[in-house]
Amino acid sequence: MAPGKLVLATHNPGKVVELAELLGPHGLEVVSAGSLGLPEPDETETTFIGNARLKALAAATASGLPAISDDSGLCVDGLGGAPGIYSARWAGPGKDFAVAMARVNDELGDKSRTAHFICALCVAWPDGHSEVVEGRVDGTLVWPPRGGNGFGYDPMFLMDGQAQTYGEMTRAEKEADNHRARAFRQLVALLPARPA
Repeated sequence: MAPGKLVLATHNPGKVVELAELLGPHGLEVVSAGSLGLPEPDETETTFIGNARLKALAAATASGLPAISDDSGLCVDGLGGAPGIYSARWAGPGKDFAVAMARVNDELGDKSRTAHFICALCVAWPDGHSEVVEGRVDGTLVWPPRGGNGFGYDPMFLMDGQAQTYGEMTRAEKEADNHRARAFRQLVALLPARPA
């Protein structure tokens, strides 16, 4: 990734903060799709990778700048991988993740509480070229949710080997080795400098 301006193809403020912090040290001036007034494309793909690519290409085409997008979600083994790519939709139109977490817990009942977070990251250029990587962290779901940090399903996700949920960790602790950080490390290693 050559230094310069890069569009974050998201309207999620939590993702904007997290990705901007990861990208900052690489000499990239980050602007969000929301701040540019770009529309959110319909996520019509059936995989995290497909949706990440769709969003990055839409932002790169609309802005004329390289764009990076993230599609991520919680996959619960006892729910056959749900909510998966529909993780944000489970929170409803008001994006109320307390509702989403309660739904996950209610539907789980006594089924397996093992789960994982997936993050697919795609960087796309206005010429249509794109590169995609995927990061994953495994863990267990707790109930009731613990902690008020993070966003989404963080307060109910306990990463393997940790004593605190993502909701109890500081942002620095969570971002040191979460699914997004793992995907980002792969993306940086994969990409040569490429002109916009």
